[in-house]
Amino acid sequence: MEEPNAIIDQVAEQVSERMSGQQAGHGVDHVLRVLKTAREIQAQVGGDRFVVELAAWLHDVGDAKFHDGVERSAEFAREILRDLDVGNDIIEHVSHIVDNLSFRKGSAAKELSLEGKIVQDADRLDALGAIGIVRTIEFGATRGQPFYVSEANDGSTDSSKAGTGKTGIGHFHEKLFKLRDLLNTEPAKHIAAEREQFMRAFLDQFLRECGEE
Repeated sequence: MEEPNAIIDQVAEQVSERMSGQQAGHGVDHVLRVLKTAREIQAQVGGDRFVVELAAWLHDVGDAKFHDGVERSAEFAREILRDLDVGNDIIEHVSHIVDNLSFRKGSAAKELSLEGKIVQDADRLDALGAIGIVRTIEFGATRGQPFYVSEANDGSTDSSKAGTGKTGIGHFHEKLFKLRDLLNTEPAKHIAAEREQFMRAFLDQFLRECGEE
């Protein structure tokens, strides 16, 4: 097997090429942020840095949103790593991680290793904070989903939930504000608390400007 850094560089090149058409907060920019955060968490909690970096690079390479609803990240991870002559134990470890870290996997997800928990935390953290707000708006725009619908138009009588439903604000309440309780590592929980606080302050200000509070 080649030197780990050389393998990471080749994986990065292949992932960047395969994901070149993915946008709306789910492209290579997302992967690079997850990689950065995963490195920061791994430096504090330990684990195999090589496996963490491989899994971070490969965790969305076959994202179901861009493959007709079929999640193919584990399949593509195996394909890429086998071509680079990576050992089978590492291939299966990385493939297991990318196949079981997504939020949509839910209760069907299998137990993750420490390395998997690190990458899962890094991935979930990218849905929070300022980046999380931007990603929600960008993705909603690609699906024709509004970020907000006024209380007057959605029939809500609770201003704290105004415009939730099938909206970006609804996504905040239905998923994003639940992520902190699902994190695995203490460093990730600390980051999440700060980012969630920012998001809640943003929503408070947004709703005030919309006349909902």
